[in-house]
Amino acid sequence: MTVLIAFATVEGQTAKIARFVGKIAKEAGFNTNLVNTDKMSDRVSLGDVVKVILLAPVHERRHPESFEAFISSNRDTLEKRKSLVLSVGLKAAFASGREEARDYLTEMLLRTGFQPDATALIAGAVRPENYGYFEREILRHVVLLGRKIDPRDGAREFTDWDELTSIVLDFLSEKGQADQHQSQVKS
Repeated sequence: MTVLIAFATVEGQTAKIARFVGKIAKEAGFNTNLVNTDKMSDRVSLGDVVKVILLAPVHERRHPESFEAFISSNRDTLEKRKSLVLSVGLKAAFASGREEARDYLTEMLLRTGFQPDATALIAGAVRPENYGYFEREILRHVVLLGRKIDPRDGAREFTDWDELTSIVLDFLSEKGQADQHQSQVKS
């Protein structure tokens, strides 16, 4: 049984999370196929794939174009498998930003037409060494406004690895829940 883990990354945190998710899946007894949507063709063969985990960061209110294109072009095939979408972003790190983070995820799903079995918001990281002056100032005066976090202090990771582990293990251990949900809708 194989789990496809398809991801896009901008600053590297989502790639780190994807590798971590792959490790969890392997420890749970699955084979994994880790795919960076920036480095592949539009279509992917899912052969023995039984579950799909899709994850991408939010930057400037959107997930990367390659990620959305991957989902859109493979939507029918992906929807035949149990799926989990993880939306990674800084807004997800703070209670006051979670509703906005949820909106970004909802908008991406509407644009792609994809209907996953499960979704989750995952807190990302701040990597100011990757930002120009303008991005650092937006981060400091808009995104982190009122928080005791200064991007000038260097990289800071907000990902809750224990929560992520729980989300992924719950998803991987579910058997037939999507089928039960679909049969309830059909009745």
